[in-house]
Parts: sequence; structure tokens; C-alpha cells
Amino acid sequence: MTAPAALASVERTATGYIGVEPDANWAQQVRELARERGAVLLAHNYQTPAIQDVADHVGDSLALSRIAAACEENTIVFCGVHFMAETAKILAPHKTVLIPDARAGCSLADSIDAVQLAAWKAEHPDAVVVSYVNTTAEVKALTDICCTSSNAVEVVESIPADREVLFLPDQFLGAHVRRVTGRDNVLVWAGECHVHAGINGDELAAQVQAHPDAELFIHPECGCATSALYLAGEGAVPAERVKILSTGGMLDAARTTGSREVLVATEVGMLHQLRKAAPNVDFRAVNEKASCKYMKMITPAALLRCLVEGADEVHVDAETARLASGAVRRMIAIGRPGGDE
Repeated sequence: MTAPAALASVERTATGYIGVEPDANWAQQVRELARERGAVLLAHNYQTPAIQDVADHVGDSLALSRIAAACEENTIVFCGVHFMAETAKILAPHKTVLIPDARAGCSLADSIDAVQLAAWKAEHPDAVVVSYVNTTAEVKALTDICCTSSNAVEVVESIPADREVLFLPDQFLGAHVRRVTGRDNVLVWAGECHVHAGINGDELAAQVQAHPDAELFIHPECGCATSALYLAGEGAVPAERVKILSTGGMLDAARTTGSREVLVATEVGMLHQLRKAAPNVDFRAVNEKASCKYMKMITPAALLRCLVEGADEVHVDAETARLASGAVRRMIAIGRPGGDE
């Protein structure tokens, strides 16, 4: 495969690969290289606009993994973080899965490992383990059912009411599940996404005060989700304007909203897709600094390098993949298989 001249300037740094500007020529080079490699380009909603716009498909991690499993191409280039590429490999073990920078991790997935989960399970041997899809393959392999943020409630409700549930790793999504289901036998791991946890209630209250007619789109991983419900309960914002949504749910709501202004509490990359879905709506980030450094490691330079060099390939141990696949496929069978992040 012939490397474009631009690749000569690519430089590896501690925070990602740099050296290629996202112009029209870059996008054309990427698409030509993808065709040469027989690859499909998948980009998560939290990627930069340049990466989203060059991709064949944009969405949440589970939707993209389903595309990876069903598409004709034998090479998947997953522009997201590492657990997402792992999930694609779990669902499509016969395909080559590449991630433009294998260092793109996830603070939420890192908040629990297989050793910690095994110890927690030993303390509650009769419990059903429900793991958010934002976890490593090793954790999924010890899980009974995975879930996304859009079907977490349905997954837990599918479990007999007298069975204890170990819900992991996100404490805010877990609190949301406990609140909606009313089940006090759902034990929640104290993990968090550092980006979502950093979107706090004070910031949300200030934005609501500054934009009193705005609708609220709140991701359940956010530290401000409870505050949003409190504001609605206190009458600071009409309850019908407060929507706790997955990323996929946000896009659905954007296409049907009657509001002219929407406050969005999630990673800022999501704004690009929301604005494309509803260009006449003013979407504003509750916290403009809510940017995931790991997502942003997937740069134009990293993607170009990935396509030229076939790096970095994602591998999952066959037995781990087999066990994890069962948990993921059980999730897909329950409720709406919508957005996760």
C-alpha cells in the first residue's frame, strides 16, 4: 500500500498522533486508503467533527459494533476508545479490527477489572451481574448480561425481583436504574466516567437560569442527572423538558424536539451530530470543557497511519471473547438496543 506524502510528517506524542491537517485532501486520502484495504470506517459520536465526517458510519459504540458484525468488509477501523473496538471484535471475531491509537482508553472501563469483579461476585454468589457495555472484554466475560444506557432499566427489570443485582461500573447510571426500577437490591459499583462526572449540578443550574426556555438532554452517566430531576421537582424547569437520554436517544429527541434551544449534558463531540440532525435548534453544552482526551487521541494523523500501516490491531483471547459474547448478545435480545455512551 502506497503511503501518502502527508504520512511522513506524522509524529507520535504522549497524547496522540499529530501532523496531518483535516482538509479535503486528507479526507480523500483516507477514503482511498480505506477502499484499498477493504475497510469500513466507524466513528463514535464523541470523535472530533473531522473524524465523524470522514467515517462511513457514525453512532454509539453498540450500534457501531452491530454494523461491524453485519457489514461486508473484512477490516473494521474503529475510531473510538479501546473497549469499543474490543466489543466489535467480540461480535465479529473473524474480522480484522483496527483502532487508530491503541492508547485510547476509558476511565470508566478502567474503574473495575476482572479481579475486582471476581472478588465482588464471591461476596454475592447468587447475584446477577449486569455490566455496562463500557467495560473491558475480561469484565464482560464474567458478566451475566451487559447493558447500554438506553436499555439498562429493561435489562434489570428482566431479572426476577427477588434476585440481587450487581450493577457496574457507573455509579450514576446505577443510581438512575435504582430510581426508575425502585429496586433496593441493586448494588452499584462506585465507578465513573471522568468527563460525565465532571458535568455538575451547579453548572446545570446556572445554564438553566441563563436559558429558561431550553430543553435539557442529560446523559445518565452525568453527575448532574439527579440535579436535573431536582430542578424539575422544584419547578425551575418544566418536568417535560428534562430528558435523561442515551446518545442514540438524544439524536432521536433532536429530530422531534419543538424547542428552539437545548442544553446538552454529555461529551461535547455529541453536539456535531445533534446540530446535523436538527440544524435549526441551538444546541449548547452544559459544560464546554467536557471533552474526552482519549476520544480525541483519534486524530487525522492517527487514522491515516492506521490505514497505511494496519495499526493498531485489536485482539481478544478466544475464550474471553466466547464468554463475553454471550453477555453482549443477551443484552441485544432485551429491549431497545440503542445508545450506550
